[in-house]
Amino acid sequence: MTQQYDYFENVKNDVIDFIKGNEININEIDREELNEQLWIEDSVTGNGSGSYTFNANKAKEYVDDNKDLIREAIDEGFMDRQKTAEWWLDDCYESIDVSLRCYVLSQAIDDAIEELED
Repeated sequence: MTQQYDYFENVKNDVIDFIKGNEININEIDREELNEQLWIEDSVTGNGSGSYTFNANKAKEYVDDNKDLIREAIDEGFMDRQKTAEWWLDDCYESIDVSLRCYVLSQAIDDAIEELED
């Protein structure tokens, strides 16, 4: 059995890669500005193009592993229940995947910064 895809861990790692790859000084990070930048960064959320994976089957795999996270995002008012159901029925897994990445982004940034400071 394969291990469940962990959005928090994977987005955190993408944030770390972005910070290191762009040589951003960890001591001078403006979290709000970084959040805005990464919100549309395809290598972190996929929100710029509408896809992180550029592979519907891979996105479906990630999404299927995280139905509880989808429910949480809906319950928190981050994702719309009806729109998410429509995406699900229309096999728009990449849209759900991007939404989940955006949902965990703020926490992933905090975790990435904390890890880089250690």
